Amino acid sequence: MIAQNVPVTTPLPDTLASAPRWSRFVAIGDSFTEGLWDVPDADGQCRGWADQLAGHLSERRTAAGAEPLGYANLAVRGRLLRPIILEQLPAALALGPDLVSLIGGGNDVLRPSVDVDRLARDLEGAVVRLRGAGVDVLLGTGMDSADSPLIRATRGRVGVYNTHIWSIARRHGAHVLDLWGMRSLRDWRMWAPDRIHLTTDGHARVAQAALVGLGLAPDDAAWDDPLVPLPPVPRIRQLRDDARWVRDDVYPWATRRLRGQSSGATRVAKRPGLAPVE
Repeated sequence: MIAQNVPVTTPLPDTLASAPRWSRFVAIGDSFTEGLWDVPDADGQCRGWADQLAGHLSERRTAAGAEPLGYANLAVRGRLLRPIILEQLPAALALGPDLVSLIGGGNDVLRPSVDVDRLARDLEGAVVRLRGAGVDVLLGTGMDSADSPLIRATRGRVGVYNTHIWSIARRHGAHVLDLWGMRSLRDWRMWAPDRIHLTTDGHARVAQAALVGLGLAPDDAAWDDPLVPLPPVPRIRQLRDDARWVRDDVYPWATRRLRGQSSGATRVAKRPGLAPVE
């Protein structure tokens, strides 16, 4: 008997052997996976690395003569890991995926009181649930914040969480998108003005890193090459940029925290159902 929601994988004919084996991909998580602040798609929604990854997988499938990839993105900005697991994970399983990207915990780690070990236990429970349903899982490490004036205070917590992620992946046969190891993300040109989310180029590079994390060849061999260095920024300009960042991004975030508000409180998933990626 086949367990409920376990995808049935039909072997591809020899002519389709070069196609990625996944046919139904669901992305769950927070703003990182939702795609802030990539260019908008035809529906006015930010695309993001997960949408781009789905496009790469679908293109490879159709080039090999297989059906386009079915894709859903249930990620919502501002979500903590527990709501991702409680709300998005069941919805993802109901879609019958054979690949799920589960990347969350970044919003939790920003909080000094976070229990990283408990965060890891929750994440592992979700991975066990997915793997038990026959689903391949793509996890993601946190990014290295060594160069960020304020956010680098979280670097130690992120490092511990990343260690848990690699161990969880080893124990349960999950894939890992290694954001911490990306050299290109140490360049501020990869980051939006809020210094938390990626630019379009940053999302494109992360999509390539996701292909590598899934054991596939990237489309661009130079996907993680560092950018050509820019001249040093004058100190006065750096101070002005830092002041603008605190005023426009840090202060509103801190205010929402004090009020118990989330940036995604009224938002819903941008792509809630599986649909072919053309």
